[in-house]
Amino acid sequence: MDSLFDLTGKVALITGSSRGIGRAIALRMAQHGARVVVSSRKAEACEKVAAEIRAAGGEAIVVPCNIAEKAQLQALVEATLKQWGAIDALVCNAAVNPYFGPNKDIPDDAFDKIMACNIKSNHWLCEMVAPHMAARKQGGAMIIVSSVGGLIGTNLIGAYNISKAADMQLARNLAVEWGEANIRTNCIAPGLIKTDFARALWEDPTISKKATQGYALKRVGDPDEIAGAAVFLASRAGSFMTGQTMVIDGGGMVNFQSV
Repeated sequence: MDSLFDLTGKVALITGSSRGIGRAIALRMAQHGARVVVSSRKAEACEKVAAEIRAAGGEAIVVPCNIAEKAQLQALVEATLKQWGAIDALVCNAAVNPYFGPNKDIPDDAFDKIMACNIKSNHWLCEMVAPHMAARKQGGAMIIVSSVGGLIGTNLIGAYNISKAADMQLARNLAVEWGEANIRTNCIAPGLIKTDFARALWEDPTISKKATQGYALKRVGDPDEIAGAAVFLASRAGSFMTGQTMVIDGGGMVNFQSV
């Protein structure tokens, strides 16, 4: 595939890739030629995605990992390097949100878990991978899946949104820190996407309509509609983009409607 979006020979490591947005990114990166590391906590779920990739003629391995455990993240990186000797694209997609409600009532353990899994684990993993990218002198792409929640306030998922805003700043800092090594770091900020993670917001038609009434496209997005952005950012097509946040939300952030 002689294309700006060609990932042939590249190695892509994707966390939280057994379902939803992560799964879509894994399938599409493989379709564009990447060798994919499928990773989440449950090996069996990862194997299903890897099997899909192999059945389509791609290459994939499974490395289970709990992103909250630094040792497991390091093992994930080492297993990838042992198998394929490189990591060209890193996608930090895994995240948690164990609390729904106003921040004034959030338990400390829930707040700490959100910050640890959604920010600190991404910091750990990027700083584990970037030196290997730099040493190869081939550049690389690190992609953090954030959320439009990081751009707005809320009284229901405040801690989650705080973590997603921090991810955007993390990407900016990493872009500056590793830019001279031709390592690019960007965020993707999806709006409401039809995933298990967001099921409560789209499964009920009434709630779904209310959640998307401000969207210019008036609908929920599909995981595959996020995957293309990840392919862009990992490929030559995105080679001059770093430190940015791509908002993909069906026109929600731009469609101001006065009451």
